[in-house]
Amino acid sequence: MLLTTAPDTLPETTGVEILNLLLPHHRTTGRLPAFQPPTGQARLPAEAFPRQLRRIADFVREGAPIAFTLPAFPCKSPNPAKTLGHLPDMGERLSLAFLDTLCQEIERIYPPGAHVVICSDGHVFGDLIRVPDDHIDAYADELRALIRESDLRHLSVFDLRDVLGDLPHDTKRAHVHDRHAPTLEALRAEVRTDAPTLALYRGITRFLVEDTAGFTGTRSALQRECRRRAYGVIQRSRAWGELIADHHPRAVRLSIHPQPVGAAKFGIRLLDAPDAWTTPWHSAALRGLDGTWTLMPRARAQRLGRLVHRDGRPSHFER
Repeated sequence: MLLTTAPDTLPETTGVEILNLLLPHHRTTGRLPAFQPPTGQARLPAEAFPRQLRRIADFVREGAPIAFTLPAFPCKSPNPAKTLGHLPDMGERLSLAFLDTLCQEIERIYPPGAHVVICSDGHVFGDLIRVPDDHIDAYADELRALIRESDLRHLSVFDLRDVLGDLPHDTKRAHVHDRHAPTLEALRAEVRTDAPTLALYRGITRFLVEDTAGFTGTRSALQRECRRRAYGVIQRSRAWGELIADHHPRAVRLSIHPQPVGAAKFGIRLLDAPDAWTTPWHSAALRGLDGTWTLMPRARAQRLGRLVHRDGRPSHFER
C-alpha cells in the first residue's frame, strides 16, 4: 500500500531514523570499537551516509519496501579447524534471524518495511577458494530451507543459478568475470594506492592461507599462490557486485566487509566476533553462560564448550 502524500522532509527524516537502526551494527575501516548490542539510541548525522540516505529516501518517497542487497553467505570455509562442516549451522541461523529482525525494526517505524536479498556468491569464486561446487549448492539450498522453515519473510536468496540457470559452473564464472571484472592491472594499481583495498587484499590472502589444506610446498610458496588467488577473488567479487547492481539497481548496498564511512556500501556486522573479518562461514558459534553468542574458530570453541547437535548435525558449542 502506498503512503499518503507527506511533507517533503518526511523521506529524509524517516531515512535518518532507519539509518540509526543500522548504525549500531556498522562495520567500518580502521580501529573498531568493541561490539555493542543495539540500543536504538544512536543518532547519526545524515550527511555521514549520503548515498544510503538518498536511496532509502527514494523508497520512502514512493511508500515502497526498502530493498537491501548483501553479498554474503557464500559457503563454509574448507578448513575443519574453523567450521563444523560444509552446511549452515547455528552461526548462519542466528545471522539470518538478525537480518530479519532488523527488517522488522524498520517495519515498526516505516510500515512498508524492508527486505534483504542475500546474494550468495560462493559459485562466483569457488574454484579460487577450493570449495567443491556441490558443497556450495548444498549450502545455498540449506540457506533457502532455513529461511522458509523459520518464516523469515523479509529475506530471500539470490545466486548464479538465478542469473545463468543450469550452465556449467565454470561457464558461469567465466561469463561473470569476462563481463564485469576489473582488469588485473587496474586492481593491482588500486591495491598500491587505496588503503581499504589493500586491507581487503591482505585479509583475503590471510584467509586463503589459513583455508588451504594439503599444500605440499613451502610456506613462502603458499603465500605467493594465495596472493595471486586473492586478486582473483577480489576481481570476481567486484564482478558479482556489478551483476547484483544490474539486477537490483535501486537497492541499498550492504557488505559484510568493513567499509569507510560514506562509501557506496554500508558495512554491517552480523554477530559478535573477535575481529572485523570473522563471519559465520569462517567460524563456529559459541553460546556463553550468559546466553550471548560469539563466533570463533571451531578449534577454539571446542576447547571452551561442548558440541551441540541439531537435526542430526553439529550445530554449535555451549559453555
